[in-house]
Amino acid sequence: MIHKPTISRKLFVMINTIVLTGITLLGIIPFIHLLSISLSSNTAAMAGEVKLWPVGFSWDAYVYLGEKVEFFRSLWVSIERVVLGTAVNMFLVFITAFPLSKSNDQFKYRTPYVWFFAITMFFGGGLIPTYIVVKNTGLIDSMWSLILPGALNVWNMVLMLNFFRSIPKELDEAARIDGAGHWRVLWQIYLPVSLPSIATIGLFTIVGHWNAWFDGILYMNSPENYPLQTYLSTLIMSINAQMTSISIEQLKAMENLREKTLRTAQIFMGALPIMVVYPFLQKYFVKGMTVGSVKE
Repeated sequence: MIHKPTISRKLFVMINTIVLTGITLLGIIPFIHLLSISLSSNTAAMAGEVKLWPVGFSWDAYVYLGEKVEFFRSLWVSIERVVLGTAVNMFLVFITAFPLSKSNDQFKYRTPYVWFFAITMFFGGGLIPTYIVVKNTGLIDSMWSLILPGALNVWNMVLMLNFFRSIPKELDEAARIDGAGHWRVLWQIYLPVSLPSIATIGLFTIVGHWNAWFDGILYMNSPENYPLQTYLSTLIMSINAQMTSISIEQLKAMENLREKTLRTAQIFMGALPIMVVYPFLQKYFVKGMTVGSVKE
């Protein structure tokens, strides 16, 4: 029997739709505004005339960035860092969180190890000691200097640990009865039912690697090894210095290009990859993979 929606139900759906639409627009409008500024002329951008549509349409900011070999080289460095760094980070999170998710009966020295990792969340070695360690290990000016210093994110490990602890013990026990070892239980039992947590932590890791810029300045001596965010940051900082010694011909060619349009282009391009990746991972944030995995 189909029940006709009541007036209160219709009112709830309408209000819910309006509120969620408003929240969605609050998240989308800032990006539209950034894109509009980056595609506008410098005069309109500096005068604050740009709202949600470009004024004095101009590709100059993107042309200035895109025509440089350094830009595409730094883009490749960032892609390489995200792929390699995410793989290393996630692997270490998995193999660390799995044993620490066991009880004290199963893992005798679990508590001291948990405290060992937890202390690193509150106390760091400091910038200079970290730099000295990276330098003395020969990692300066290499991709590994951007990955290994933060290879194990303890916060992500704690999130994964708590998710592993929520997995029914019956799954582990059934696998043990069938003769599965620790590695097989981890890769064939725990990880397949942990996709929501993996997607969340993976997204955090991807965003962290993509947005990182300071470690590129700190550990890279050669500009050719800069990741994208480091390259764009140094580009912005050098704009004003270049203006003092630029020729008249170059100034005319760059008359529509100034810091504001270039900065907005940088922000939009920095956020674009994450906006592309997120829709593919979003479903895992609301879908539990453990439900129904154990039948009573």
